[in-house]
Amino acid sequence: MPEMNAPRRNYSAEIAELARGGLAPAVLKDRMDDYHDNDIAEALGLLTPQERNKLYGIFEADELADIFEHLDDITGYIGELGVRKRINVLSCLETSSVVDYLKTLERPERNDIIDLMQDDDKREIALFGSFDDEEIGSRMSNNMIRVKSGSTVPEVMRELISQAADNDNISTIYVVDAKGIYTGAIDLKDLIIARQDTDLYDITTSSYPYVYANEPIDDCIDILKDYSEDSIPVLDPENRLIGALTAQDVTALVDEEMGEDYAKLAGLASEEDLREPVLMSISKRLPWLIILLLLGMVVSSVVGLFEHVVESLTLVVCFQSLVLDMAGNVGTQSLAVTIRVLMDEKLTAKDKLHLIAKESKVGTCNGIFLGVLSCAAVGPYLMIAKGQSAGVAFTVAGCIGLALLISMFLSAVAGTAIPIAFRKIGIDPAVASGPLITTVNDLVAVIAYYGLVWVLLINIMGM
Repeated sequence: MPEMNAPRRNYSAEIAELARGGLAPAVLKDRMDDYHDNDIAEALGLLTPQERNKLYGIFEADELADIFEHLDDITGYIGELGVRKRINVLSCLETSSVVDYLKTLERPERNDIIDLMQDDDKREIALFGSFDDEEIGSRMSNNMIRVKSGSTVPEVMRELISQAADNDNISTIYVVDAKGIYTGAIDLKDLIIARQDTDLYDITTSSYPYVYANEPIDDCIDILKDYSEDSIPVLDPENRLIGALTAQDVTALVDEEMGEDYAKLAGLASEEDLREPVLMSISKRLPWLIILLLLGMVVSSVVGLFEHVVESLTLVVCFQSLVLDMAGNVGTQSLAVTIRVLMDEKLTAKDKLHLIAKESKVGTCNGIFLGVLSCAAVGPYLMIAKGQSAGVAFTVAGCIGLALLISMFLSAVAGTAIPIAFRKIGIDPAVASGPLITTVNDLVAVIAYYGLVWVLLINIMGM
């Protein structure tokens, strides 16, 4: 019986060793056929340019294209190919990958490469390159199967077999009319089980989801996630089918969006890149840091107003961080929930008010629970560790518990209302709210805590 926890084979390392060996090209190619394209792609990073050239020589252009599609960045590798083979590989790659590569080249070199390509490739490159990076059309692929409406089932099957040689995205087949206008989609399973005399209309889903190429990526994310289809057709303004988003494309888009949201919560305009210039990273962060510095000075000034409170009752300083941290945690939780909800463009004013009310209730309930818990913990601590009387200890503890309740309630409201307000005035709440909310919560917590200490403990209790 094989070991349950046997170590997994390092296929990329095996491939690298084979490439470094003295195997004849035909033998090496035969050995490479045993490995997945993704493993070969990973192995390229382990090899020297000379060793990679050895691998390039044994693969046909279409095989190299399949390998390169598994790379995050093909620029360095494809530049190692000779001009003729580079052109052939580019002709086999997804058009979106070709456009991304061409954008990295200087204009003269880019024009030279385009001039050497086939007319059909030139037209697709021009189409894909016409979209801004923020438009969904910039991420689409030409990897799809399309058939004409009015075709018979046998004709569609033959067309599928013919196009599948160049396109592996075959689970969904798109139907267009004579003008190329999108009319619906066919599930491969439905096509396989259909009888030869079945009307194509009967197995075509006319309500299959689609997106327009010029739509912003952010607006399409929810549609793509909600439908969870293997691919989504992309249309031009005249409803002509011009591309598709494969499941892989959709996954990459969702991952990028999540990464950007996390970056925005940190006060960055976009997700940081490892190779991003230092000055660019500074320019993203510095404006918000300056704003937060000014707000921090406001918080410090407010703390200064309560200097006499601290002098009269220094004991309360020990628990300042407790109140501030809990307020910040609550505000951050409400912020994360609100930003996620605000992604729904159909959200009404009533829905937003309901969200604020709900988060305030959550903050209040959590504040009551944690306030009571902290009171029960702080009271005995002050008696045992600080030698305070039971009256003093539990009075201070009660003040801390009440401050927690008030600050957590206000932080929950702020964490919900601020991003909604920013969305209302046209500012991205993910960018603006993340850094701001922490400082606002600190301000709220300081005023609530020291204000209560001044009113309850000093003025009323006379401590």
